[in-house]
Amino acid sequence: LPEVPAKIINKAKKITTILMDVDGVLTRGDIVYDSNGLEIKHFNAHDGLGIKLARVAGLKTGIISARESGTIRHRASELKMHYLYLGREKKLPAFEELQNTEGVSPENCCFIGDDLPDIAVLKRVGFAVAVQNATPLTKQNVDYVTRLGGGEGAVREVVEIILHSQNLLESVVLDCTQRV
Repeated sequence: LPEVPAKIINKAKKITTILMDVDGVLTRGDIVYDSNGLEIKHFNAHDGLGIKLARVAGLKTGIISARESGTIRHRASELKMHYLYLGREKKLPAFEELQNTEGVSPENCCFIGDDLPDIAVLKRVGFAVAVQNATPLTKQNVDYVTRLGGGEGAVREVVEIILHSQNLLESVVLDCTQRV
């Protein structure tokens, strides 16, 4: 794990819900269409296992994305994510809806973003994270910037920091590796 300042560890200790954008966070940000106009996304397997580790540890995960996409729906279902807000150009109302319907406190939420539409949510959560390839303005509005880029394991990096901060990483990894 990267060296993480005590201030970040203290924020990460309180996290019960990890939310994220998709394009530029779970993917490198490329939007690719095949010849039939079907969207193709490249997801990183390390991020997928990170989301599984979070779930095994009892954390909830979710997506807030401006794009409506069957590909995102499929990936979220495959990863058994708890929350899915798609087609939300303004992400803050989706986050507020989650707070109201699920009773999730902002200080117990982590949000991982990469671009300007993410900033409103990043300013509200207890642990705000930008991926390495995020825009400079986005990076100025977060607690932590990942060493890895979006679609390259950045989500996994954040999950491991949170689990390590909560003294859960070793037991969750052991649990996952013994379930073969």
